[in-house]
Amino acid sequence: MNKNRFRAFVSVHVLFMKDDKILLLLRKNITSDGFYSVVAGHLDGKETLTQAIIREAKEEAGVDINPNDFEIKTVCHSYSKHNDREFIQFYAICKKWEGKLVNNEPDKCGGLKFFPINNLPENMVPYVRDGIKKTLAGINFYEYGWKDTE
Repeated sequence: MNKNRFRAFVSVHVLFMKDDKILLLLRKNITSDGFYSVVAGHLDGKETLTQAIIREAKEEAGVDINPNDFEIKTVCHSYSKHNDREFIQFYAICKKWEGKLVNNEPDKCGGLKFFPINNLPENMVPYVRDGIKKTLAGINFYEYGWKDTE
């Protein structure tokens, strides 16, 4: 019996929405440097998804969110050829928060900005762009990165 079971990485993505706009962060000095993404991060272990979402919102954007003010809408099982890893990604929509959205990680982020949802910048992390589209389209689950064409 193989005791070394497969383990996937788990990440959370927070879609801060205001009217018909979404908050994007410009990545800097990290993977996908110069591309826009959303508030996101990996579970640290021994924390719930809810705790990870709340933590990432505070760490990256400096705001507090209540567990009742966001909703996990979409789950993605993805494969990254770049680092040969599988991920389970959770996408949550948040429309209410406490505090002012600020760039809390200037060493990793070149700035925060709301963009119209129907006019996202060209330089977006591809899987994040896809996750936003799927989430806003009401798709609860999808797979990404498994085909050579993606």
